[in-house]
Amino acid sequence: MNSCILENQQSGKLDGRVAIVTGSPKGIGAAIAKHLALAGASTVINYLSSQQDADRVVNDIASRGGKAISIQADVREEADIKCLFVRVKTAYGRIDILVNNAGVYEFRSIENVTVEHYHKHFSVNVLGLILCSREAVKYFDRVTNGAITGSAAVDAVTVVLARELGPRKIRVNAIRLGTTIAESSRAAGLIGSSFEAQIIAQTPFDRLAQSDDIARAAVFLASDDFAWASGESLRVYGGSVN
Repeated sequence: MNSCILENQQSGKLDGRVAIVTGSPKGIGAAIAKHLALAGASTVINYLSSQQDADRVVNDIASRGGKAISIQADVREEADIKCLFVRVKTAYGRIDILVNNAGVYEFRSIENVTVEHYHKHFSVNVLGLILCSREAVKYFDRVTNGAITGSAAVDAVTVVLARELGPRKIRVNAIRLGTTIAESSRAAGLIGSSFEAQIIAQTPFDRLAQSDDIARAAVFLASDDFAWASGESLRVYGGSVN
């Protein structure tokens, strides 16, 4: 798709809103942050240790006329999360959107899963999501629609939060993404493997997802275009039904 057309389609959807994207110094998170900014949101790039990468995303957004800042915080640590939201509120005066993108994905067979491996994944992918979501609802305006987006890996949490927070005009949705070209899939050795070829063969578009494909979906979920949906998992699989 022509980038100029894309910018025109997204521009203004999120004007005046403030979005936090956890784990966004690179990869899918960085793409989501850039697309949210392109749609008009002031964006917060959260990172754990990659400040240089986070600042690079901030500069990229600024070069396109957007607003962004980077803030270090460990989503596993309650004190860090509280500090993150205080700093965002101080910088921008409000918080409207939370994208729970931070995640750990180290693929192992069940025989090779250790207790340490399990706790590492749970502390980021589940506990981190809950801590960030809990803090976000304290800051969302009761008049405007707040929006929380996360991974469909925790469908049950998405549904429960949607039911609880609906009366407060807060929407909670998730993105169910297929194999995407990103750091995690490269680290797992999926890119360039026979598994990649198998997945591509099952996809009508004859390719894997790119980070921008997921980012566009995140903008859609955060915008008023998806205002009458909550507790949903948006399937972004490129037409694959497997």
